[in-house]
Amino acid sequence: MIHTALLSYGMSGRVFHAPFIHLHPNLQLVGSWERSKQLIQNDYPYAKSFASLEALLSNDSVELVIVNTPTNTHFEYAKKALLAGKDVVVEKAFTTTLKEAVELKTIAEKAGKKIAVFQNRRWDSDFKTVKQVIEQQLLGAVTEMEIQFARYNPALSPKLHKEMPNPGAGIVKDLGPHIIDQALCLFGKPLSVFADFRITRTNSQVEDYFEILLYYKDKRVRVKAGYFMREPVPSYIVHGTKGSFLKSRADVQEGLLLQGAKPNIANWGAEPESEQGLLHTEKNGVVIRETIPTIKGNYYEFYNKVYEALAHDKPMPVTVDDGIWVMQIIDAAYKSNAAKKVIDL
Repeated sequence: MIHTALLSYGMSGRVFHAPFIHLHPNLQLVGSWERSKQLIQNDYPYAKSFASLEALLSNDSVELVIVNTPTNTHFEYAKKALLAGKDVVVEKAFTTTLKEAVELKTIAEKAGKKIAVFQNRRWDSDFKTVKQVIEQQLLGAVTEMEIQFARYNPALSPKLHKEMPNPGAGIVKDLGPHIIDQALCLFGKPLSVFADFRITRTNSQVEDYFEILLYYKDKRVRVKAGYFMREPVPSYIVHGTKGSFLKSRADVQEGLLLQGAKPNIANWGAEPESEQGLLHTEKNGVVIRETIPTIKGNYYEFYNKVYEALAHDKPMPVTVDDGIWVMQIIDAAYKSNAAKKVIDL
């Protein structure tokens, strides 16, 4: 058993972490640091509510710490957990700067501890399907791709740490890490980056729109997000030398978890058939245009791989280097937006 503790039990702890830790037969949810409300015992009566970070880190039974606090605290808390002899999982954005990300790697190596970055969107049903289409070369060689978070939400978030200017605020470090990581997962590191950020909502003090162009030798990948996209459009648009694939963002897991569903049902992560992606390509000399079945999503896979990494010394499912690469892209994107030019990596 790997005894695991959360650093907060708000939405992310309640929805994305605790259910899967509880479900895993070899992970034990010890409890969570809760600053004001003590809520974790309502859902997990066996769990403990820690009054302070120090109390949690000094608990010898805690082996794995989930840093799921606001982004501007990730570096400080992850560093303290590593120095306390704990392995860590850090939410996105991994850190606020590339320098912090590299420093956490150094600290972990010196301490002999492991870090995983919680990029759960790698286990979304839509992304898993897109990845399979590309890997099976159903489109030939990919020439361009667009990945986006299209939302319509003009209102500011009630979470002040997301809206007040601070090193972790803004949409680039909120939604950006998800889709940048997906691009890197598919194609590796680009050669250079160009970025454009904007403030579009009334009274917003942080960037709430971005478009980042990743330059590869043989392709271009565009990642973008904003809050004024009312009409749904494909979140994944992939073009290749043989054809195209369009896929909506339709993973059902977050919605089910927010409703209180537990991830232990047979059809967990199954999308509606109406959301199947459109494949328009050429097979054996014949042009086809058809929908294809969507692979089930399952965030449980992330925590199962964390267990395998810690129990059997395998690589973390999303490594510290993966986290560094995402921060390298974000760092270059901020430089590009400021200078209005392409930044070579």
